[in-house]
Amino acid sequence: MVRLVLFDVDGTLIHTGGAGVKAFRRTLASLFGCPDGTEKMRFAGRTDVSLVRELFRLKRIDPTPANLERFFTGYPFWLDHLLEQCRGAVCPGVRELLEGFRQVPQPPVVGLLTGNIRLGAELKLRHFALWDYFKTGAFADDHEDRDQIAAVAKRRGSRLLGEELRGDEVVVVGDTPHDVQCGRAIGAQVLAVATGGASLEQLRPLRPDWLVEDLRQVTAAGMCCGAGF
Repeated sequence: MVRLVLFDVDGTLIHTGGAGVKAFRRTLASLFGCPDGTEKMRFAGRTDVSLVRELFRLKRIDPTPANLERFFTGYPFWLDHLLEQCRGAVCPGVRELLEGFRQVPQPPVVGLLTGNIRLGAELKLRHFALWDYFKTGAFADDHEDRDQIAAVAKRRGSRLLGEELRGDEVVVVGDTPHDVQCGRAIGAQVLAVATGGASLEQLRPLRPDWLVEDLRQVTAAGMCCGAGF
């Protein structure tokens, strides 16, 4: 039986209409005087901390703890502002699946496993009225490496349930190769969904346990029993 389900955010649960990338750009420009800093970067599946380090390297900004803190103090302001302007959406099937978990006889703990900082994830998900579905999670604040974020998420889920979870009791849901990799790092089952950073053809060679076009092909009952979707 599946006891813990961990969702990625961008491309899996929601699309922000580019608000996140634009907020990175605005933060860099307003606080560090460096316009147009993101044009050569790939954001999908990355952690916010690793992205800022890359930005700083490209713009020759010293990645000191003080500069990182300065960036992440300013970033939520711009993200909140831009979420109101950008035309984003909840990915197909997401709201129905999350509601479905509430209806199953023995619902799993539903959490987040994301490269966003916690406040960034909260701002994005509150904007789409999804934040309150999630009872736990791990974020870029916890670690820069996504595999380590996954380990933190699994530990927190285990703590909520009061027992150490086996890998086969956890499902990681994500839209990029990074999500598949970090799920494997904690021995979890992986549901890959082609609504964001990678196509079905790109995800299939990674051999996730399940691969779907979007989450309309998934049921909460099917996920919880681990028998397929």
